[in-house]
Amino acid sequence: MIEVKRKGEERLDVMIRRFNREVQQSGVLTVAKSRRHREKELNRGMKRKIAIRRTEINKLKRGW
Repeated sequence: MIEVKRKGEERLDVMIRRFNREVQQSGVLTVAKSRRHREKELNRGMKRKIAIRRTEINKLKRGW
């Protein structure tokens, strides 16, 4: 948990900037965003089918 305390006569905008910097450095937002849209892991067969489909589509695009 990130906590920012006011240092003496520190202005509010400076304190908010310091808080934002600490949040960025800790990586809390990146973890939260990655968990937000987490997809179920595919098994080996499904990955294989997707890869084959992708290569077929690329072949069609290139005109092979």
